[in-house]
Amino acid sequence: MSRYFKLQDQMSIPGRWVLAGPLDERGDELDASQFKKGQQVELACMPRFTLSHPGSPVDISQTGLGVPVVSGRVAALFERLGITEVQLLQARVEGQTAPWFILNILRIIHCIDDERCEEVEHWKPEDGRPEKVGEYSYVHGLKVDPTKVGDADIFRTWGWRVAMIISEPLKEALEAQGLTGMKYIEA
Repeated sequence: MSRYFKLQDQMSIPGRWVLAGPLDERGDELDASQFKKGQQVELACMPRFTLSHPGSPVDISQTGLGVPVVSGRVAALFERLGITEVQLLQARVEGQTAPWFILNILRIIHCIDDERCEEVEHWKPEDGRPEKVGEYSYVHGLKVDPTKVGDADIFRTWGWRVAMIISEPLKEALEAQGLTGMKYIEA
């Protein structure tokens, strides 16, 4: 059976940077939720990121708003592997001349395995968020049902779009390239 892994920022890397943003050309914050909808995004500007904590760059990181930012090395790997489930939006990172990209994941799959997760809670009508009823308000120890994933290499989970999930072959390819910044938690 296929194995899947949740990507999570590896904050324990000594001296690593932490990014803030994305910002537009005036320095106003862009809507970060648009990068979690599983849809192509059209931007009127090249987004930029500042350093909320200066340090050494890592190849894959997330801002405090949960926007994944990847290096040109990651973008090139995705291209070589033919990963089509993402949109790579060119961005600028404060103090960097190399190319950086927002990783916009285009697939959302209804695959969370409530029974295998450590704990899940769903939005209810009485929570006052009618647009979220039925979606997840909390997930701990996320597990996916591999029979519902199909052939996806990278995706977000329906109802809990903060989670970024990758296939075992993609995890192995990222590790083989020595790409830094994330840890992989089996889902």
